[in-house]
Amino acid sequence: MTEGPAPDEEVPAAARRGGSSAASDDPVPGSGVAVPPVVVARWVQLVMLPIGVLALWVLARAAGGVLLLFIVAGLIALILNPLVSVVHRGRVPRGVAVGVVYLLLFGGVFSAGLLLATPATNQVKSFQKAVPGIEKSANKNLAQFEKTLNHKGIHVKITKQGDTALQTLSARVLGGTDSLVSTGTDIATKIVTAGLSLILIFVLSIYMLLYGQRIGDLVRRIMPPGDGSPEDDYPTRVQKAVAGYVRGQLMFSVAMGSGAGLSLYVFGLLGIFPLGETYALAFGIFFGLMELVPFVGPFLGALPPLLVALFTDPITAVWVGILFIALQQIEGHIVAPQIFSHTLRINPLLVIFSLLVGAEIAGFVGALLALPVAAITRETLDYLRRHLVLEPWTVTPAPELVGRRAGDRPPQAAERAREEPPGNDAANPLAEDTTTTPAATEAPPPLVGDEQHAGDPDDPSRLTVRASPGGG
Repeated sequence: MTEGPAPDEEVPAAARRGGSSAASDDPVPGSGVAVPPVVVARWVQLVMLPIGVLALWVLARAAGGVLLLFIVAGLIALILNPLVSVVHRGRVPRGVAVGVVYLLLFGGVFSAGLLLATPATNQVKSFQKAVPGIEKSANKNLAQFEKTLNHKGIHVKITKQGDTALQTLSARVLGGTDSLVSTGTDIATKIVTAGLSLILIFVLSIYMLLYGQRIGDLVRRIMPPGDGSPEDDYPTRVQKAVAGYVRGQLMFSVAMGSGAGLSLYVFGLLGIFPLGETYALAFGIFFGLMELVPFVGPFLGALPPLLVALFTDPITAVWVGILFIALQQIEGHIVAPQIFSHTLRINPLLVIFSLLVGAEIAGFVGALLALPVAAITRETLDYLRRHLVLEPWTVTPAPELVGRRAGDRPPQAAERAREEPPGNDAANPLAEDTTTTPAATEAPPPLVGDEQHAGDPDDPSRLTVRASPGGG
């Protein structure tokens, strides 16, 4: 959405407005000229900030769905903007660059779908054909389990109940149920609404990419100025945060999906889960896609292989469950910290809090958007912390009044008294006479005549000076 500067380009002059050669107390990253932070006046803190927060809250409650569409479109534009910038730097008009990037995106998704759809579809069809056989095997196992319980004196009739449950499950997998048909109108309405929303998001993201440079300049004028380097340019930092999240999430999903598929394939080769070798690709793709879903994604991804293993053999289901528990431990302690610690840079507690708040506000979509929005919020707060200073509310006393007592000399006057040479106290009205004059403590020096003729009292040139009692 916001156009970030290329490595060999300079941040626009709007990013350096208000700059100064004076360094701030908190140095900012980058190689540009450091700028002093912007001071937020007390009246802005008292009036404007509360009004702004309240206005945002009212707007979010009144137009939450519209804001959600704009947030999704903005995130898509932030993800695609680096590619648009690369094409645009090749002297291609920006509108053409946007079209090229979207064509490449749709072409890549379509090609990947063709490559993965054929084997995955074949495995799904094979699984549908195998459902009746799995049903018979499960019924046989249930009958054997019932006989074992009867031999041990536990008389429970579970075979007929099991037949009913498995037949119902088979009907749902193969053809659906009457209840699904009765709600077809509601499902069609939701599909149409979702399709219109997707089209609107697509159009909004195109416009955001077309006007990305203008939006970036506007954001730079609104935010406090940076030091002029790409590392301290706010739009560039936001774009890098979103790109880091997307990169980390894709790496995470690919790693976990590949691990699940490979593990199930090995289980099939070892004979622990024979169907794992047959459906390893489909299970792995599904597990990797479910890793994109917060909270329940890993459990939903493990559900199909667990159900297939359960209908085949309960002991096999136990081994498959142990496998996915081990994958969850590897995911939580090795894969996720190694990937997201370098891409997202958010505390795990804040990650959990963001997911909970997103799910509470907008459900499933909110949980999907929670982490990229949290990454943008983190970059925004970090940038404002470096470039904004709140004007203090407490009045700091003047330095010359701190610690001053009655009768004490002011610190500045004492400093000047120490620096000035003797005899200049009269020229300094702030200096106080705290020393005793020589005339009050010792006799006056003899006059020149007294020094020359003090030893000859008959010398007529001797000068005699008498001090009168009154000092005259």
